[in-house]
Amino acid sequence: MLFELKEWHRTHARNIPGRILALKERVDMLDRKAEQHALSEEELYELRSSNVDIHSLSRMNTSISWQ
Repeated sequence: MLFELKEWHRTHARNIPGRILALKERVDMLDRKAEQHALSEEELYELRSSNVDIHSLSRMNTSISWQ
């Protein structure tokens, strides 16, 4: 059980700041693209889900930092 918990933590807590940064860069790119023309449905979905992921990862990072 302890090994499984450690493995889960390694998988889910790996390089959270880097993952957040990558998502923010993708959101910025999609925002710039949207200024030029309308985004496709897939791009809109990616933009929304990336923002949700940024929020979730930020909360997780804060929680880990407090522990």
